[in-house]
Amino acid sequence: MAELTIVEAVNEALALEMARDDRVLVFGEDVGRTGGVFRATDGLYERFGDGRVIDTPLSEGVIAGAAIGLAIAGWVPVAEIQFLGFAHNGFNQVVDQLARVRYRSAGSLSAQVTIRAPYGAGVRAPELHSDAFEAHFAHAPGLKVVAPATPHDVKGLLLASIRDPDPVLFLEPLRGYRQVRGEVPDGDYTVELGKARIARAGTDVTVVAWSGAVQVALQAAEDAQAQGISVEVIDLRTLVPLDVATLAESVTRTGRAVVVQEAPLTAGFGAEVVATIQEEAFFSLQAPIRRVSAPDVPYPVQLLEESYAPNAERVLEAIVSTTRD
Repeated sequence: MAELTIVEAVNEALALEMARDDRVLVFGEDVGRTGGVFRATDGLYERFGDGRVIDTPLSEGVIAGAAIGLAIAGWVPVAEIQFLGFAHNGFNQVVDQLARVRYRSAGSLSAQVTIRAPYGAGVRAPELHSDAFEAHFAHAPGLKVVAPATPHDVKGLLLASIRDPDPVLFLEPLRGYRQVRGEVPDGDYTVELGKARIARAGTDVTVVAWSGAVQVALQAAEDAQAQGISVEVIDLRTLVPLDVATLAESVTRTGRAVVVQEAPLTAGFGAEVVATIQEEAFFSLQAPIRRVSAPDVPYPVQLLEESYAPNAERVLEAIVSTTRD
């Protein structure tokens, strides 16, 4: 058991799976000789060579398109989109091509592809680097979307994603790349896709979050405890498939819910969570469900990031508000 950062957990998972399965290829912008802009692929080029760790042109469409062909040919591609904000340049390839391989082939083909992409607040990146566009991809049938928050889950879920026979978009929280540390088991293990984690048990209100927003929710829960409010925090871990049972069970017990997302409010994935709670636990609700999000404006310049992204203070306000209804 070692204590790792999230970016170290990514690197360890990639190295382990490349050693285990020689079909696994890692490719993307600067992932080879440079080791990735965040060093997530550091050392892989030297260990596995330029035939399995490949620097690509600056073209997200090429990266996603190559992954489709390689997967159909029998390889297991792990492609990196340097920031999720650039993924729209390959949106057609990911959503209209990659996600539909099994459907279009009537089940005769699958695309065992994992696309890694860091995203979210926390590093004051320039425009188009930090946007939380997860809902755009969660809306694509055939594509699984994974958004872990801890080093333990990053390693286990990344290994599970690479081994999954269908395509997975694996989102890595920029906020936690080096700021979040945690114990990670040595060697091989997986975390099941589609299973949420109870990050903190509580009785008065359920706060639902994923990726970098989980740390914000946990801080707000700690602050709420000082006011006598017991908060349960659910870390979704996987957006698609969504763990409906855990959501329903928690809100049925607490009777109240707050959903936290880094994306702008309108049509974010938080709306899907709210709709699911309404359908599954409506008669247990004692107050309206609250959402805490970024505002409906483009991601701002770096120095305004702290005012734009959800923080513990805003989440606490929502918690207190819903418990007083």
